[in-house]
Amino acid sequence: MDLLRNGGNILYARYAHADVGDDLPSLDFSNCFTQRNLSQEGRRQAIKYGESLRELNIPVSFPVLVSPFCRTVETALLAFGWPNVQTDAFWHEIYRLDKNLSEEERQSILEAFNFKMEKQPPQGSNYLIIAHSFPEGIGLGPIECMETVIVIPLGEGSGYRVVAKLPLEELMNFKE
Repeated sequence: MDLLRNGGNILYARYAHADVGDDLPSLDFSNCFTQRNLSQEGRRQAIKYGESLRELNIPVSFPVLVSPFCRTVETALLAFGWPNVQTDAFWHEIYRLDKNLSEEERQSILEAFNFKMEKQPPQGSNYLIIAHSFPEGIGLGPIECMETVIVIPLGEGSGYRVVAKLPLEELMNFKE
């Protein structure tokens, strides 16, 4: 946990458990009825996630960036509160990676993703992103609900290094 407490990382988490509704072809980010939404279990996970980071004194640079989906926004709001959350339309692109895209579109998304993962957070803090899982073998790969991928950014043009994947249960049960 010292790695996280010292900052300098990007924490990329998948939203909490969502099994209510479906993402409709007429998906509208301003209408949660057109999307899959958090379950009660997901809401509990989101609250526990925020509590765990605070209890472990893991510094987060606000705002937390989230995909514009209702399930990602609600996850962040339950974990960190309204003034600490900002939607970023780019993170919707990660959701699109397992759709029928041209290789050019896929590469463009991954290049933009790599650029974002190279950005170093403020001294003594961690960036936090709550968005979507990746397809197998692409980006950060599959990510379970409320699992966090710990990324060390190596600076602009230098890439990033994935250090670990941290399931919510492991984060909640961490003992010094």
